[in-house]
Amino acid sequence: MRLLVSIPKPQPKHELEKGLLGVVILVCRDIQSLGRLGWSGLLGKPLHHALSFGSLIFAISSGAGMAEAPRQSSAVPVRVDATTGMTRGGAPYFVKGGGGSGSMKELSARGGNSIRTWATNGLKEIMDQAHPLNITVSAGIWLEHESSWFSYEKPEDCDAQAKRVREEIMLYRDHPALLAWGIGNEVEGDGSSVAFWKQIDRLARIAKEVDPVHPTFTVLAGANPKKIEGLNQYASNLDFVGINTYGAVFRIRESLAALDWKRPWMLTEWGPRGFWESPKTSFGAPLEQTSSEKAKMIGNVYQTVISPHGGCLGSYIFLWGWKFEATATWFGVYTYTGEITAVADVLQEAWAGGKPTNRAPQIEALRGVPPAAISPKATFEVSVKAADPDQDPLVWEWEILPEHKDKNSNSRKTMPEALTSSILKASGDRVSIKAPSKPGVYRLYAKVKDGKGHAATANTPFLVR
Repeated sequence: MRLLVSIPKPQPKHELEKGLLGVVILVCRDIQSLGRLGWSGLLGKPLHHALSFGSLIFAISSGAGMAEAPRQSSAVPVRVDATTGMTRGGAPYFVKGGGGSGSMKELSARGGNSIRTWATNGLKEIMDQAHPLNITVSAGIWLEHESSWFSYEKPEDCDAQAKRVREEIMLYRDHPALLAWGIGNEVEGDGSSVAFWKQIDRLARIAKEVDPVHPTFTVLAGANPKKIEGLNQYASNLDFVGINTYGAVFRIRESLAALDWKRPWMLTEWGPRGFWESPKTSFGAPLEQTSSEKAKMIGNVYQTVISPHGGCLGSYIFLWGWKFEATATWFGVYTYTGEITAVADVLQEAWAGGKPTNRAPQIEALRGVPPAAISPKATFEVSVKAADPDQDPLVWEWEILPEHKDKNSNSRKTMPEALTSSILKASGDRVSIKAPSKPGVYRLYAKVKDGKGHAATANTPFLVR
């Protein structure tokens, strides 16, 4: 360890070598090493000071003022260029990724090569798991939103944030699985805050200072003129921009070109049509695509939008895993019980260039769910068509869940309890329903499984009044 030895300042009649300045830094195995070394050997001349144990102050030294040993790093250098794209370790690298906590082994087996996080919580464990699978990690650094307790207009808030960001980067910068730093996710608001963009640029500059081998980006909730103008004018240190977009994904290339964006870009969240932009029932409930419709849309996006030209660096599908957001099946590539849907099949075709040996079932929309309000305890019959491309025998599951009034994606929601008493009779692709006695909005879910770890899902909301 390093020991900082503070020596009392000598009287003028006693001279020490001028460069000593009363402080000697030793690298010692233990305190006894001082005795073995001897002060005369240390200074090259007899020491005329009377030194007692009480006159020595020992402390762990950070090595300030000394030449440090080179930092041991296993980081793989990553570079981005608007024309040539991304390279990792000198080789071209196009991101085929997923955001979420689903199986990394499954992602790798299907041809994926990267995952994205939104914060550094548990980041070392995530990267340790990813590295043996040749999966990289775009590490998100969570940034505060403008609020009553934090403002990008307050220097003291920005200084504290910058200090935290620097510390997080220094903690993980040497990991071989690290791909890039995602500085903030959808923090920009409407894009009009100059103070915010200047802080983003400051954080990107800090990242380059402490970790020059990994690029930086920030993630926007869609692109509009104010946001791109803010990035162009005030955030030149960012290497590329990440964009979260869903229904508008087909227009992203045209939008960026019209907004005069010259740097590289990446789809950092994309997937099925969002609940906020979907058609709604007469009572305001969003209509979700079936898993088969989602898979078709995602396949079309890969064919028309995601390719390594025009500044595109790749993408992260949302969500590689499961999450209750708006409904129990809206974004997840996986179901609540762990089956994987046809979305993963089309991703595998895009990532690896071939179809999986066993594919998920296909499903159509539910038929027979009342479009208008029904009375409590009213009964109705529902059916749905489904098929398996590999002719696997199918097993059906039917469920009714109460609808969440608050569909805010930032609200953490658990799986609600199913209303089992409302399922009168389920027989394969048909089910008899008795409406709940309590008025409200409910959603009927159908899931069909192939017994091979795959499933298809469909649902429709209904109103009890």
